[in-house]
Amino acid sequence: MSTLSTSLPGGTWTLGDLTVTRFGYGAMQLAGPGVMGPPADHDSAVAVLREVADLGITHIDTAGAYGPRVTNLLIREALHPYAESLHIATKVGATRDEHGGWPPARQPEDLRRAVHENLETLGLDVLDLVNLRLGDAQGPRPGSLAEPFETLVELQRQGLIRHLGVSNATAEQVAEARTIAPIVCVQNMYNLAYRQDDELIDELADEGIAYVPFFPLGGFSPLQSSALSTVAARLDATPMSVALAWLLQRSPNILLIPGTSSLTHLRENVGGAGLSLSDEEIAELDKIGR
Repeated sequence: MSTLSTSLPGGTWTLGDLTVTRFGYGAMQLAGPGVMGPPADHDSAVAVLREVADLGITHIDTAGAYGPRVTNLLIREALHPYAESLHIATKVGATRDEHGGWPPARQPEDLRRAVHENLETLGLDVLDLVNLRLGDAQGPRPGSLAEPFETLVELQRQGLIRHLGVSNATAEQVAEARTIAPIVCVQNMYNLAYRQDDELIDELADEGIAYVPFFPLGGFSPLQSSALSTVAARLDATPMSVALAWLLQRSPNILLIPGTSSLTHLRENVGGAGLSLSDEEIAELDKIGR
């Protein structure tokens, strides 16, 4: 496997004792429609994952609920035995129903089952990073995370998990988690248009904790999309490229996990994230979310 991590946009970040490329890959889109069932093109999905590794990307994000189990099994098929430099992050705390919904599954027995299923489907003895998914499909919800998070801490003590994080969490839940055990990342929705976590990102950066935004182009109004497209056109770039480049330049603790099932889009995303935005362009883009 070639190792091009130093040439990937953004360089690297350390999650606890694991060094990962700031430009990572999210596997969610490899599952079928609605993140249910197998991919339309199985061989293409495997090829995308192998290209991820060949590009030197060392941070892959997945979840047992994707498919369910589909993306984990694809990752195992494509990349197992894993390179020592490759680190896989997974999520627990939600399952899937027959309608494609994402009902919470955060009882202790749910979480223990999910961790063991992730180990089995990924072909691992220990999971590098497990994020506790909180809230629901509409976003974070207030409330204590103590019971589910303590369950994951117990599994960590048993040697099944290296590092912990939280996902879809409020700032208060992040703070509560940190009183229970160290976390290495927070994975929330954040982008140019949706900037509720600005203060949290800066606090986490000061503490050396990664922030992993999902939906880099989600939640834009038509007006905001138009403003982004205008800047992208001027730079002869795609809106996705500008959005990813802005995230990398927003803060050094931001790790990207854009997903795609297309080799072409994967390469475009890597190239686009390396776009260097001027202070003037950043100021113009900042107006989108203000």
